[in-house]
Amino acid sequence: MQPNDIRPLAVVTGASSGIGFQLALLAARRGHDLLIGADEPLEQAETELRVLGANVAAVRADFATRDGVDTLLAATEGRPIAALFANAGHGLGHGFLDQDFHDVQHVINTNITGTIYLVQCVGRGMREAGQGRILITGSIAGFQPGSFQAVYNGSKAFIDSFAMALRNELKGTGVSVTCLMPGVTDTHFFARADMLDTRVAQQSDKADPAEVARAGFEAMMRGESGVIAGWRNKMQVALSRVMPAPRLAEQHRRIAEPGSAEQQARPFV
Repeated sequence: MQPNDIRPLAVVTGASSGIGFQLALLAARRGHDLLIGADEPLEQAETELRVLGANVAAVRADFATRDGVDTLLAATEGRPIAALFANAGHGLGHGFLDQDFHDVQHVINTNITGTIYLVQCVGRGMREAGQGRILITGSIAGFQPGSFQAVYNGSKAFIDSFAMALRNELKGTGVSVTCLMPGVTDTHFFARADMLDTRVAQQSDKADPAEVARAGFEAMMRGESGVIAGWRNKMQVALSRVMPAPRLAEQHRRIAEPGSAEQQARPFV
């Protein structure tokens, strides 16, 4: 990307659709040029973002790998990054012992390893410059033992904790870190995680990804530590803090167990 003295650069991963695409839209509307990345096609996202007047570069790569992250960073061509939206991630349904370990490892490497490698690379440049904003997409899943999503929830517990710790380490540097913690959102997440036969995937009141992204973007711009998107999710996290872990795991089982969409509806909390 060629240097631009007027428009700051935002980097957004997981930007082909869902929350990531909505974050990219918000950044473009706020006057940023964009470098977007995903492991899925990006042509449609790139076209829609350019309509808003942004200069847009797109990188399709697997951000579970360091090579994928390096390819994304190389596309900045040394241009300073004003805002990083570390949003790439995906889930994995079914019981842990029934999952292919290659798939397990890909979730861990995407949600954790690739994310923190990207954040470290970008964060070092921001710290040297004395300014920058980082938004990391965690999840309220990080507060719950995720029966039939055990690896995903565990990965988000790591990310939620990591974001808060990094924020503290960067106090006084001019670099802010914000953690966006959505709940159930209307994206391709459940199809990709092979969870379409679960109660949670069939939930009719999923959050709008545009609203979730707006909550995260605005919290980042205010320099806040984190935001739980939606009042129901705030209530769910509050209950998770006081409810015994075995009960939380059982409740998660009710909504995430394969075939649970066909079972009689039972309240989650």
